[in-house]
Amino acid sequence: MRIEWAPYTLDFRFEARTSRESMRHKQTYFVRVTDEITGRSGVGECALFRGLSSDDVPCYEQWLDSLCADPGAPLPPSSSIRFGLETARMNAGIDMVTPTPFTDGREGIVINGLIWMGDQITMRERIDAKLAAGFRVLKLKIGGIDFDREVELLKYIRGMYSPETLEIRLDANGSFTPDNALARLGILSRYTIHSLEQPIKAGQPDAMADICRRSPVAIALDEELIGMPDADEARNLLEYISPQYIILKPALCGGLAGADIWADTAESLGIGWWATSALESDIGLYAIARWVSGRGVTMPQGLGTGRLYHNNVSSPLRLRGDRLWCDRHGKWQLPDLQWRQ
Repeated sequence: MRIEWAPYTLDFRFEARTSRESMRHKQTYFVRVTDEITGRSGVGECALFRGLSSDDVPCYEQWLDSLCADPGAPLPPSSSIRFGLETARMNAGIDMVTPTPFTDGREGIVINGLIWMGDQITMRERIDAKLAAGFRVLKLKIGGIDFDREVELLKYIRGMYSPETLEIRLDANGSFTPDNALARLGILSRYTIHSLEQPIKAGQPDAMADICRRSPVAIALDEELIGMPDADEARNLLEYISPQYIILKPALCGGLAGADIWADTAESLGIGWWATSALESDIGLYAIARWVSGRGVTMPQGLGTGRLYHNNVSSPLRLRGDRLWCDRHGKWQLPDLQWRQ
């Protein structure tokens, strides 16, 4: 087996804002695996998320160089590299993948409409556009503008759409504090919120467990799951914090194998879950969608990021209304890449 890698910079169509940062570009890495016996090759995405991934380290490219020099060596402790290799091996036919109704183009995956942070007018315009496109689940990132103005946005939405018509998910990206989280959740609960992701910063298990126990809004863990999971550690964390949901980003939480550990553990504890992308190109997005469809998940997923970039990979992925589809007749076309070995 031969392994090569190439860096690539994805350019956003707009300023992508969260409570943590504002982004115009997203650095990623592609990895190509070739079976030297059959000649078949496949490309995966090592979707490093600068500033968030646990594997955002100075030696990241050295890890990739070492992997190419010795494909049989133990893998580095990197979720994104594991994710890239898993998907490249599947795309090369080295690891078998069972077709699903999604990969066959027979079923689309229901997704939520993602509303990025912005000023109140911009966010309202984005909300109206998603609703007009047919979305019935919206996810709003909050914590980037004044909390009272964010509440006004929710009031505006609920004035037009009832909870029976529209499900609202919120993502605080850790912008609340242990001192104000419950008071804010009480205010948000007036607007029939499905769930709120990561109310406080990760690494505060006692405070998070208390919030999950007392919150009038269901809580979902996200950044809390970043890193390489151990099955026992995953169970201990979920049992202790006891969230209602967890959010799985395979490129951040141990690759597809790590995401399976989290999903299996959550299901055994009666905790719901869904997957979201970590701002991957369509290569990574397709891999997550394929994984989700293979697990038979029906809850709306967070896979609506494929149209974020001017220079995304051309792919068979199609967004029709609130469903992500795979066009069986669609073609993959990579940009010009400088492969390194």
